[in-house]
Order: sequence, then structure tokens, then C-alpha cells
Amino acid sequence: MATGPAAAHDSAGAVLGHLVSQRACRAYAADPVPDDDLATILRAATHAPSAENRQPWVFVVVRDPATRAAVAEHTRRLWDAGGRGHARRSLTPPLFAGVDRFMTEGYGAAPMLVVVAGDGRDGLLPAVLAASVFPAVQNLLLAAAALGYGSALTTLAAHDPAGLAASVGLPDGVHPLAVVPLGRPAARLGPPRRRPLAEVAHLDRYGTPFAPVTGPRGAPAAPQPPARPPA
Repeated sequence: MATGPAAAHDSAGAVLGHLVSQRACRAYAADPVPDDDLATILRAATHAPSAENRQPWVFVVVRDPATRAAVAEHTRRLWDAGGRGHARRSLTPPLFAGVDRFMTEGYGAAPMLVVVAGDGRDGLLPAVLAASVFPAVQNLLLAAAALGYGSALTTLAAHDPAGLAASVGLPDGVHPLAVVPLGRPAARLGPPRRRPLAEVAHLDRYGTPFAPVTGPRGAPAAPQPPARPPA
């Protein structure tokens, strides 16, 4: 077993590998998620940073078929009411078809949903509350990927927070922010699609692309196009 710098290098490589390969899963096998794995995933989520270390996250694990169906139907209504039209305009036809199937089949038939909420009962500002909860969601997604599970960050259901809160019994002041389906992928997931670094990273001032002379961990960097000009 490697120790010292070699072990640290291997560990960093594993973490970075999950960071650059994690992607949304939209079709799930029916296999259940064991409690031990779920506890590991949720524990990783609770180790995210938060403003003033408030840790305002709340996770409602939804396994009950009737409750899952209620959350899925709530989401489907929002999809039919405007989400589908928005997605059709903004997504490529193949991606839209996959997302539409995911929504109409109840979160891709995931065996479990995790409703993620923020506890704002101590007066934490809504923007700060969301900024403190979504890092926990990212931890959840990455921990799930590390254990071989698929997941997806979805927020459509939170466009009607009262309806989503009622589906899982959230009290007043606990605000639903996302729904994360979780389970084994029904098929192997391909690589995620991401914009080139030079389009989104700037050096010192907006409009000057950050263009490293080497790529990840010392590899030669591929040529990057210039950043998009300000709108």
C-alpha cells in the first residue's frame, strides 16, 4: 500500500477523477440503495462548508412509493405548466428528449429521492441559505458517484416550494431547494460536456482568458479559444 506523497497523489487523483467525471443520471435501475451506503453519502453531504458553519441543510430521504409518486407528480405538473417549453427552447433535441423522458417517467424511475431543504427559521437570508445548502448537494452528488450510484441535481420542483414542502411534511421556515434522485444507473454514463476553461476563467480582469501553460497535473495544455466578450 502506498504511503506518504505517493498515497496523497493517488488520493488526489481519485478525488479529481470524480470531480471531472460526475454527471447527471436520468435513468435508474430498480436496485435499492442500502442504508450503509446512504448514510455514507449523507454524512459526506454534511461535511460541506456553510456560512458561519450554520449547517442549515435538511435531507428528507423519500423511499415510500406513494410519497415518491407525489413528489414526481408535483414536478410533472410544473414540467407541463412551462418547464417543458423552456427546456425545448434551450436544449438540443437529443438532450431535450432525454430530459423529457426523465421528467415524465418520475425522475427516471429512481428508487429513492432526496429532497434537500434549507432551515431558515433562525433568520438566515434566503441567498445565504441557498449558498450554504448547495455545497452539501455537491458533496452528496460526488459521494454517490464515488460509490457507483447515479444522481442528478434538479430544482424544478422547488419552483412551487409550498407544494413540494407539503409532499414531504416540511415545517414553515424550512425551504425546499432541490430534489436529488439516487440509484444505480440503468446504463453506463458517458462523459460530461463542459465549456472550455478559457470561456469561463479570466485573469485579473474579465475578458482576459486564464490560459495555463500546462494542463492538469503538468500535462501540456490544449489550445483554448478566447473568452466570449461581455454581453
